[in-house]
Amino acid sequence: MIRRVNLIFVGRIVAGFFVLLFLLCAFVLISGLRSENNQPLQTKLTSENITQARKILYEGTKIKPDEIAAITFTEADLNLAGNYLLNRYRQSVIHIELINHKLRCSATFTLPPNRFAHYFTVSFRLGSVIDEPLPRITKFKVGRLVLPAKLANWAIHALIRYSFLNDYFILATKPIRHVAIDDKTLTIFYDAIHQSTQINTESRQLYRQKIAEVLAQRDSKWRLSLAELLKAVFELAYQRATLETAIQENRSAILAINDYVNAEDAPHIPAFLYKRSDLAQHFIGTAALAASINSQVANALGEVKELSDTRAGGSGFSFVDLTADKAGSRFGELAVSSPENARRIQKLTSEITDYRDLMPDPRGLPEHMNEAEFKRLFESTQSAAYLTLAAQIDTRIALMSLYKQ
Repeated sequence: MIRRVNLIFVGRIVAGFFVLLFLLCAFVLISGLRSENNQPLQTKLTSENITQARKILYEGTKIKPDEIAAITFTEADLNLAGNYLLNRYRQSVIHIELINHKLRCSATFTLPPNRFAHYFTVSFRLGSVIDEPLPRITKFKVGRLVLPAKLANWAIHALIRYSFLNDYFILATKPIRHVAIDDKTLTIFYDAIHQSTQINTESRQLYRQKIAEVLAQRDSKWRLSLAELLKAVFELAYQRATLETAIQENRSAILAINDYVNAEDAPHIPAFLYKRSDLAQHFIGTAALAASINSQVANALGEVKELSDTRAGGSGFSFVDLTADKAGSRFGELAVSSPENARRIQKLTSEITDYRDLMPDPRGLPEHMNEAEFKRLFESTQSAAYLTLAAQIDTRIALMSLYKQ
């Protein structure tokens, strides 16, 4: 009898706690509702605005690898990119200021038509904390209600952790070494490789000339294989390099090929892997990132790109593309990992016969999955199903002769 009474008492306490929590959440949400908007809503972004925003948010295999170790954003960059992202889903406005080493942000979201309110407003400040790589919230307001900073940090991290945002948060933040907020600029520092990443522009130009020779001499009746470019360029790298210069030569060679394959203006003769030009772009793009920064950044960007493709208008999540990303990342990583590996990659690449030496056959892997299909089959990039398939791809790559150490 006593046990039963205790259980009822505990049950009431737990139920009361959840009711109180629900009421607090409802109160916080109601505090952010507004019938009128004090901030003018963002006018429709022009095509020039959208183009610039996309450049600021540029992701995936075409990112400039020799500029990514540190990326600096101005106030104008952050406001343009933020408003571009928000207005992809619903008319909204965001205003960001960088003052006294803090980021101040206020956002107004237009709600679906209803009888109670038209807008939801939120504002916060971010400040850097000693010994922590990412800034923390120092002030958070929902409407006019000020929430304790610690509570806001906990709530936001909980929201991220238990929603689809967790995939993006992990992939976006794990390569970051430090974020610095200065007056009028915000700089993200990535975990770059410890070796010198200086690019030998003379070597890079020589490899570009070699690519031009390959294009001039090739049989135009056949597709241009990425293997043709890699083979010719790395033959030259093997001839030019010594053990001491092999890493630098490999980096220049990879970047020269990426300059051609992932040029902003589509090349006159596209390169292919498994009869697909996009796979060649993925492979050499992530190879360039891995050779310039590290493989973690390259793999993270590849996964972020695939996740973004699940959204409306994207090509869908593709494990085929991801295989090209992973193989390219492994190639770039080994090419600069040590002088001995650099020389070995030069020799083996100069001896390849076709594209099957670069990447395992990806045909049959799932692709073109929209967001709903990806969630149904794999839930997230941290699920057992996803990690199992990703590990299988890694194993297939590791067993290839080119990537065995």
